[in-house]
Amino acid sequence: MSPVRLADLVGWFDETLAAQSFRDYGPNGLQVVGADQVAHVATAVSVSLDVIERAAADNAQVLLVHHGLFWDGADTRIGPLERRRLEALFAANLSLVAYHLPLDAHATLGNNARLADLLGVTQRAPFGEHQGVMIGCRGTLPTPTTAAALAATLGDLIGSTPLVLPGGDHPVQTVGIVSGGAARDIRQAAAAGLDAFITGEPSEDAAYLAAELGVHFIAAGHNATETVGVQALAAAAATQFGISTSFLAVDNPV
Repeated sequence: MSPVRLADLVGWFDETLAAQSFRDYGPNGLQVVGADQVAHVATAVSVSLDVIERAAADNAQVLLVHHGLFWDGADTRIGPLERRRLEALFAANLSLVAYHLPLDAHATLGNNARLADLLGVTQRAPFGEHQGVMIGCRGTLPTPTTAAALAATLGDLIGSTPLVLPGGDHPVQTVGIVSGGAARDIRQAAAAGLDAFITGEPSEDAAYLAAELGVHFIAAGHNATETVGVQALAAAAATQFGISTSFLAVDNPV
């Protein structure tokens, strides 16, 4: 196994995800530069000191995440928390690479496409407008089912305990999927005439919206619904460049 240049790997990530075409809530791509040669990529949903230290212990040269260090509107000063994270990255010569909306939206490697794959969703179409781009997908389940059964199946597949907020007593065959924190997209699901909407976490009014809009709301975990994209992207990079990868799971009920 030969290492790949960091610039080539990040360039491939950027191109594969069309990262520069997104207007996002923070910077996509390389956020912190580390080693020039990459043989191992560690992945996680979100950056944290624990994840950085585990990636370093895993002898990774790149930490690939969905939620990076920098967000629009956040304080740009480096406080104690940010300093500890940066010092850990620097000490390990570890690059941090993050993709947010591009990793939600990708038609085959994205969080929502992978969730749809797991559930066997067919007849897919783009769904869930954010920042002017459709980042989710909608489609049809192989057979009608109940909201509770669909939630249980998804929970088993991604290792979570979904919350179900019923939108009536109708079965589910058509679904909309937007991973993470997209609770308000249930309105888009209702406008599309879908039976159920799957996301990561609920908003306070999700139960009322589900009941009044007639759309079952399934919250399967913000973290859990976004574990699939980084793993799919890393696996594709492993095939492309012959590098190794690992996933750093966390115990996060949200």
